[in-house]
Amino acid sequence: MELITQFIDIVLHLDKYLAVVLADYGNWIYAILFLIIFCETGLVVTPFLPGDSLLFVAGALAATGGMDIGLLIGCLFVAAVLGDNTNYWIGRSVGHRVFRWEQSRIFNRAAFDKTHAYFEMHGGKTIIIARFLPIFRTFTPFVAGVAKMTYSRFLPLDIAGGAIWIGSLCLAGYWFGNIPFIKDNLSFVILGIIAVSLIPLVVGWVRHRRAATQAS
Repeated sequence: MELITQFIDIVLHLDKYLAVVLADYGNWIYAILFLIIFCETGLVVTPFLPGDSLLFVAGALAATGGMDIGLLIGCLFVAAVLGDNTNYWIGRSVGHRVFRWEQSRIFNRAAFDKTHAYFEMHGGKTIIIARFLPIFRTFTPFVAGVAKMTYSRFLPLDIAGGAIWIGSLCLAGYWFGNIPFIKDNLSFVILGIIAVSLIPLVVGWVRHRRAATQAS
């Protein structure tokens, strides 16, 4: 419980913690932020790491002269793309094991064929939109790899999604993060960013429940 409380405190006060990291480690902050974004997008076991709020706060910190905004965006863009590609190839390498149980209700050949067809048909918008959805951001490239989505199709979409995600949120923080009202209420802004990013998930869940109720 103490670890959870501390994690929540870090997320809600990212500006203070990042400022301390910058003061203590200087330019190493680029490597630290690179590692966080890489792990959040590249490892299925770390979907809880801050993504959207971290990018916004990092951009705001760059606006104070603490970091170079161009270098920050470039560094985190590379981290996001490498993370997704790592996740994709992990999924692709284990996919044949996941779907080899023909009697399984979920992990079977029929499920594989449906998932593969979905990513070939709708994978483009899924790869890009998932960049802005917590948890989905971590699992989508893994599932795309498991489904063996054509890599020549996955890569450019992933690059585009990464550029839009990193660029938009870092620049939003850079341009607006130090406005007095936003800076004085940054914890609420971070909560707002998290809430907005969760809206599509909630809407999807409500629609699923409604469809299930109507079907029954």
